[in-house]
Amino acid sequence: MTCPLCGVRNARRSCPAIAQQICALCCGTKRLSEIRCPDDCGYLQSAREHPAAAIVRRQARDWSLLIEGARDLSATQTDLFLVLATFLADYQPSELHMLLDEDVTEAAGSLAATFETSARGVIYEHRPASLPAERLVSAIKPLLAEAGPRGGSSFERDAAVVLRKLEDAAARMRNLEPANRRSFVDLLRRVVRKPGGEPPPATQTEPTRLILP
Repeated sequence: MTCPLCGVRNARRSCPAIAQQICALCCGTKRLSEIRCPDDCGYLQSAREHPAAAIVRRQARDWSLLIEGARDLSATQTDLFLVLATFLADYQPSELHMLLDEDVTEAAGSLAATFETSARGVIYEHRPASLPAERLVSAIKPLLAEAGPRGGSSFERDAAVVLRKLEDAAARMRNLEPANRRSFVDLLRRVVRKPGGEPPPATQTEPTRLILP
């Protein structure tokens, strides 16, 4: 039997979440991200108790890349970075389109440009080229309005800096993993989560909030 998730490899593991047989690779890589694993799944429990060396290395790399992306931010900017990173990790487009790194890059870049021009006293809305990125911009705007209700040039400069950091981080991940168009989005989903949300795969010791130096 072929795995119904990848359509390539042999299905040899019984998945209680989808009530079908899946392959070991899909079980390991899509656990708690694309697959809503029940807590009593034996493979999930085993992974939490004995994370594979490759997963431990990936977790260390994920944190290193995200911390590097937020380096040199002020306390206020770090808080905003956390808010936006958490939002992106949880964002689900309403249309039949998966969120891609290029959408994040376009959306963050256009919003940053809008805030940069506004901080200089010029009101001009920069818009991304793609429709998915434009929809992401529309979803982020209320979040930024809530984060900086009084606005002003100080908040606009902070928001522009943080959005440029996210734009650069997404672009850097695309360069590191060119075959994966969701490498940065996947990283956020592995590392960042809302308090009280599902723990990341293969560990129970990750902190519940992203804490950056």
